[in-house]
Amino acid sequence: MKCELISVGTELLVGDTLNTNVHYLSKELSLLGISVCYHTTVGDNPKRLEEVMKIALQRSDLIITTGGLGPTQDDLTKEVISKLFGKNLVQDDKVKEDLLQYFVNREFVMTDNNLKQTLVPENATVLTNPRGTAPGIMIQENGKTVILLPGPPREMIGMFEGSVLKLINKQQDQLVVSRYYNLSDIGESAAEDRLLDLIDVQDNPTIATYAKMGEVLVRITANGKDVKVVNALLDKYEAIMIERFGENIFAFSKDSLCEAVGKLLMEKNVTIATAESCTGGLIASELTKQPGISKVFGFGIVSYSNEAKKKILHVKEDTLDTFGAVSTETAREMCENLQKISDADLNVSVTGIAGPDGGSEEKPVGLVYIGLNYKGNTQVIQCHFKGDRKIIQQKTANKVFHLIRQSIVDKME
Repeated sequence: MKCELISVGTELLVGDTLNTNVHYLSKELSLLGISVCYHTTVGDNPKRLEEVMKIALQRSDLIITTGGLGPTQDDLTKEVISKLFGKNLVQDDKVKEDLLQYFVNREFVMTDNNLKQTLVPENATVLTNPRGTAPGIMIQENGKTVILLPGPPREMIGMFEGSVLKLINKQQDQLVVSRYYNLSDIGESAAEDRLLDLIDVQDNPTIATYAKMGEVLVRITANGKDVKVVNALLDKYEAIMIERFGENIFAFSKDSLCEAVGKLLMEKNVTIATAESCTGGLIASELTKQPGISKVFGFGIVSYSNEAKKKILHVKEDTLDTFGAVSTETAREMCENLQKISDADLNVSVTGIAGPDGGSEEKPVGLVYIGLNYKGNTQVIQCHFKGDRKIIQQKTANKVFHLIRQSIVDKME
């Protein structure tokens, strides 16, 4: 099956917006055995979009467009493609009902131009948008399949994973199953190196790695017509993953490290408190993004200055004068004194130099001390991170989550 991806939006052509949609879709589709042969980007111009679509319909079996489905005048994808297929636009009552409820739930006043999104090509399949207002659309005619998806990546990905994957799998008349392994404390190149012998000869299953700061997600996808055969293939590869990565695997899912740690804390009912200096509350912020975390997290302090460390966390002035704010000794006092204040099971402290200024030969930018006091036992870890201020802060938070998980898992064993 030949596939073409068409990105619609002048903002993509002038460089105002980075086109991450084609990267995501190309990788996902290739893992399904679909050949993505063309990437096309076109501005918000109906004549040029029509020309691009005519060419795509001549050379591709599956065409996926992203963008141009919103409520404004320059959102013209649906209109252009409906005209090409000779279809009238008709109001979909279910889409209208969902749209009205969307605005009611958010207590927003809906402007009339939003009703444009309730019009869909007659006899088309409507794809629900769980993360936005513009529905997706699928048209199948004359051996061609055209799928229209919204432009915002969060909406596009939610719709692709929620609806499009199933539709494509159904078309291919075969089962496609993926398993996920999320790794921490290892870089993408190191992770890939451990899998290189399998990647070099991959056919079925296929292996893909996705890296973000402090994490590597490995996806293994197998296909076939028999569910037992497909799962047997995946079981074999899962054993290899466990053998080669062991404790680096923090989740057998797409959960981020913070999400996995939050779930572990709640599952094991381990209460936690944080005292942050150089991360400025980032760790607490990441934790509180998770529903239900108040069950275990009720205490977070940002003790950025030395005065705050002394007044709130009772770090001794002598400790700060002798060893400095960025030191093993200060990190230890921060987390141990935090335990006395919070009475939490696990107490975390962070102090370091995020830069770009403040470093020295003895204590360079990127030097961070992480203290963990877990059920009376304290450890302090010295870290040296590279990057700008934001990267150092994020790497520190990721390392903290890795250490939290490690501490709880080790205690369980």
